[in-house]
Amino acid sequence: MEETKKGESMTSFTEVSIEEAALFWLQSLGWRVSHGADIAPDAPGAERSDYREVVLVQRLRDALARLNPDLPEDALEDAFRRLTHPEGATLEARNRAFHRMLVDGVTVEYRRPDGTIAGAQVRVLDFDDPENNDWLAVSQFTVAEGRSVRRPDIVLFVNGLPLAIVELKNPADEEATIWTAFNQLQTYKAELPTLFAFNELLVVSDGLEARLGTLTAGREWFKPWRTVAGVRLEDEAAPQLEVLLKGVFDRRYFLELLRDFVVFEDDGSGRLNKKVAGYHQFHAVRVAVPETLRASRYPSARIGEESGQYEAGRKPGGAPGDRRIGVIWHTQAQGRASRWCFMPVALFVSRPWGTLRWSSSPTATTWTTSSSACSPAARTYSGSRPCRPRAALTSASCFSELRAGLFSRRSRSSSPRRRATGTPCCPTARTSW
Repeated sequence: MEETKKGESMTSFTEVSIEEAALFWLQSLGWRVSHGADIAPDAPGAERSDYREVVLVQRLRDALARLNPDLPEDALEDAFRRLTHPEGATLEARNRAFHRMLVDGVTVEYRRPDGTIAGAQVRVLDFDDPENNDWLAVSQFTVAEGRSVRRPDIVLFVNGLPLAIVELKNPADEEATIWTAFNQLQTYKAELPTLFAFNELLVVSDGLEARLGTLTAGREWFKPWRTVAGVRLEDEAAPQLEVLLKGVFDRRYFLELLRDFVVFEDDGSGRLNKKVAGYHQFHAVRVAVPETLRASRYPSARIGEESGQYEAGRKPGGAPGDRRIGVIWHTQAQGRASRWCFMPVALFVSRPWGTLRWSSSPTATTWTTSSSACSPAARTYSGSRPCRPRAALTSASCFSELRAGLFSRRSRSSSPRRRATGTPCCPTARTSW
């Protein structure tokens, strides 16, 4: 009996230590830390009226008022209602509806003092200034729904919204692996759908390994995060959980991931797959976007390419307008279709493109060598934000069709575009823009 108690004590101590380490790392990134009991309904500092509430209501109301000071109270109340009750027949559909409001803002109408009706987009997050958001990590957050009562290890709130969950397991227990934590999340998802309607990212760890995934990801799509700043892969001896938390939940990285690197794919059957970029996709696009903006600053009449030397390696910072962005090398099954989508998403919402009217937005062209490679790209594009509703997805079977399509877009736009150039028609090629 004494041995059992010692073993239980050691197991408990080890698991608590992992949780404390995770909270320490999050706190070092600027997250405030609280224990679930401190904000529970019966606590002096209660922030919930009962355990069924998964949104920290007052924090959300304060954030909406802070981010939208020019909007009347009834507009903010309408936004609050829509945001906390996302529509959809399935959990995945509600999650997509919530994600769109989180990123694009909540569409509302309100009555002006003169009696006219006005429309507005209510901002939910400040993507430009992390300090203007409310960041809170809560350990042991008890949630009740139906007959189930569950307690996720760490829930991460931004402006009162539960956007991420971290589930931990004890590395000293041979039967408690990282996939035990994954299975625990699947139980939570089945029993606590209200909490998961607001979820953006999921993390599982056993203290030794750590993986990042989404609401719909199977275990094969829960992937490690191997770098913090994207400059180099971290040492294999570094705790994977520390690398993942610092590489994903750094507040600026986290906001970028939510805005530019989460997409929903519809395979045509009505089933939604939610995808988040891997570390290689995230950092490749973060380098490629500013390089694209730098390299494209040139007079519209400039056509053709100056002679030069092509080199391997990351070499950002060339001359403005040199039209040399660089190459991202893909290996098979490394998310090429998704990266084709992440790049235009990040480019279209970045400045200066993001400040231009959409008729002046750039055109993204994707070239593939087979229709099978184009299909996942097309599905992912159509579910992503820049393709909704103002950007169209079109395909061409050869350069002649591509050129005609680009000139057609140019004729409908007031902004100057470069003349498309190409090679003889290739019947096996597929291009999407």
